[in-house]
Amino acid sequence: MGKKIGTIFGILFGFYLDILIGKSIGITAVMLGLVGLLGEYFDKNFAKESRVTVMLMVIGSTIFYEIGIYGFEVIKYSLSPEIQEFIFILGIEVLFNTLLTIILYPLIQKLGYKAEEIFKSKRILTRYY
Repeated sequence: MGKKIGTIFGILFGFYLDILIGKSIGITAVMLGLVGLLGEYFDKNFAKESRVTVMLMVIGSTIFYEIGIYGFEVIKYSLSPEIQEFIFILGIEVLFNTLLTIILYPLIQKLGYKAEEIFKSKRILTRYY
């Protein structure tokens, strides 16, 4: 949908999640905003028609988001990093998100094309012609 729209949606949904379940306000918004930017990179460089490509995008985005959140929490709460446990939980989350993407792929694809139509449409101002 573009850098601006993807980032704005990421920030808005991140704040919403922070308000509902977050320990601190803002970190989820920042991370989902960055995932929106990452999504724009994926959009320009990879084909969205392939399920494998979409699954790889979901895997990359999940890993990026979770590492960012975990790193922030380790720094903020002065925790000692538990790398083995984190990798185990990350693996479960990646697997869950990938399976969910496989199951919901037709719906995700339809919504994605609809969003592209809305946000990437070329609007021509006829008064200048």
